[in-house]
Amino acid sequence: MKRILVCEDENAIREFVVINLKRHGYDVIEAASGESALDKFRAQKEAVDIALLDVMLPGMDGFSVCRELRRHSPTMGIIMLTARTQEADKINGFNTGADDYITKPFSPAELVARVEALYRRVASSKKEDDVYLQEITSGEFVLDLRTRTLKHRGVPLELTQVEFQIMEYFFTNPNKALSRNDILSHVWGEDYFGEEKIVDVNIRRLRMKVEQDSSEPHHIITVWGLGYKWQA
Repeated sequence: MKRILVCEDENAIREFVVINLKRHGYDVIEAASGESALDKFRAQKEAVDIALLDVMLPGMDGFSVCRELRRHSPTMGIIMLTARTQEADKINGFNTGADDYITKPFSPAELVARVEALYRRVASSKKEDDVYLQEITSGEFVLDLRTRTLKHRGVPLELTQVEFQIMEYFFTNPNKALSRNDILSHVWGEDYFGEEKIVDVNIRRLRMKVEQDSSEPHHIITVWGLGYKWQA
């Protein structure tokens, strides 16, 4: 069963979202506030695959809920719902651990497409595939494809699903220049509705985790006019 937590304080929008997700086979957990969302998340005996969080909530805002959910579940998919269009708000969402965002107003088709794309990534990460190597080593880093973890000198680094998939793409294409569109298509899928800037935000976040000094990266290198490459 595909399980999703929907946190939206406006009843009409929440009902619209819930109806469309249920039509596509999702088991929906509804919450009208951030505090309620966290309580319902903690009460779940089975894992929540995706959280859909409104940014503007009474009391605890969506960014705070996102941060708390990410602390408890690095593998959960998180999408932010926002009526704002400012770039800073989108970046803030990504920096708190969100994987994607949807700007209001949105169509049922866009909503379902974005949720389904993220669900596929989350679901694929849970499957064990004997065709793949169990680990990929690159210099001082080890990417464990079974546990979906990255270690640096034996110390685990906390990654979101999107961050892990970017690192997996880098590790399987070492020293190869990958365009933003390559990364976008590989990680978010060919049918992704959003912007290429989401790649840059996740790269910035990854550099803070894997680089000794994120302002002078030695591993995730910018290829000017194209994208990025990984070097051990």
